[in-house]
Amino acid sequence: MKLFVEAAEAGSISEAARRTGIPLPTLSRQLRKLEDDLGMRLLERGPRGLALTPAGNQLVADAQPSLASLAQAEQRLHDASGVAGRLRISMPPHFEPLWQLFSAFGRRYPAVTFDVFVTDRRVDLVADGIDVAFRVGEQGTAGYVGRTLARYRHRLVASPKFLAARPLAAPQDLLLVPCACWRSPGATVWQLGDTTVELEPVLVTNDYLHLLRLAEAGDVVTEVPPFLAARGLHQGRLVEPLPDHPLPEHPMRALVVERRSTSPLVRQFLDHASENVAQALS
Repeated sequence: MKLFVEAAEAGSISEAARRTGIPLPTLSRQLRKLEDDLGMRLLERGPRGLALTPAGNQLVADAQPSLASLAQAEQRLHDASGVAGRLRISMPPHFEPLWQLFSAFGRRYPAVTFDVFVTDRRVDLVADGIDVAFRVGEQGTAGYVGRTLARYRHRLVASPKFLAARPLAAPQDLLLVPCACWRSPGATVWQLGDTTVELEPVLVTNDYLHLLRLAEAGDVVTEVPPFLAARGLHQGRLVEPLPDHPLPEHPMRALVVERRSTSPLVRQFLDHASENVAQALS
């Protein structure tokens, strides 16, 4: 109900998704479910945005006072819960969905501020005063608490014109075309389903955005996180070769210094991340 009122007030589902930090497909699905549950249309979607049906107008008018009271009650609870202060966070470069996660948490807890370090360096959480470090693949060690937030797969991508000129029928065909790799241990070895391919890449770099640009330009095949590939795949600038040979899963984890794990602020933030990261990274 809150999401429906948010969409009505925003005037568009995309603007409501931006305000709430909820992925657009998820928000659209939840609004359709509300209409299905009620058995009536609430929103008309047109080229100028959303228009409320008569039933939608009535529901907004009835729901707004109750939601305002609920928001006030939630805020009083939040104020009393100790969820306030500065969160110092470390995250990898180019993980844009995490910024939406931070914004949504900040809207929920206005007394929280963020100090975010974007780096591919393995920071020392104690020495650098980090409350939460987002890491890909790394397990917790002594003195740290690790929580697995999500698992996701990188996408193998290339441009349509690249694949038209250099068709890929099997993983071993990658040895015949220019490939570019993300810099990491074992970067030049791609595990594609049951097949291991040892590459001789034309480029190894820690810049995902440059890898993406090279793929869209038709210069290479590369692998990037799904949230970076999504727009190019949707718009047809990229395609996914060898879809029957997926890359392995990567776990996204949050690491916390053990003595900080009982902080109300850190605990609430980790719960928020656990609920939302999987959808954000898909």
